[in-house]
Amino acid sequence: MAGAITAGDFRNGVTFEMDGNVLQIIEFQHVKPGKGAAFVRTKCKNVITGSVIERTFNPTDKFETAFVERKDMQYLYNDGELYYFMDTETYEQLPLNADVLGDGFKFVKEEMMCKVISYKGNVFAVEPPMFVELEVVDTEPGFKGDTATNATKPATLETGAQIKVPLFIDVGTKIKIDTRTGEYLERA
Repeated sequence: MAGAITAGDFRNGVTFEMDGNVLQIIEFQHVKPGKGAAFVRTKCKNVITGSVIERTFNPTDKFETAFVERKDMQYLYNDGELYYFMDTETYEQLPLNADVLGDGFKFVKEEMMCKVISYKGNVFAVEPPMFVELEVVDTEPGFKGDTATNATKPATLETGAQIKVPLFIDVGTKIKIDTRTGEYLERA
């Protein structure tokens, strides 16, 4: 097999072909029981239909890697259920449904670059930048002298997303966020 992968090499985001379908690993766990053979427990998303299945594999099971196209595109705007992205080389616009955007998209604002991920022309996911800088538009005021370690408060960002931030962050502060975890990293 030209682009083969074994189940023992599964990681989140890996895409492979099985029974004519293309599956993407959402979660995986290598299990080594005290008795018997090791196995890989997975949650896979069928990238064509969007359905999610749970399945276990033998770590030596081999699959053909699915060649998935990842293209940098700029997020332009949304209009109801459609979100418009632009290919910055051809200026072609691509409208996508909200259901392919994923959780991290709540941190994306207009003009940010994202990776639009497709298989044979069907877009099945949009990956936001790993780190984004956004402004806090609403949060309780911090208290002078409150230096409790790891104490946080809720904050609303300019995209409408809500996250927990340290107490010293005020409205108007630009902060850096990890879009994979939704966590505050630092002041921008």
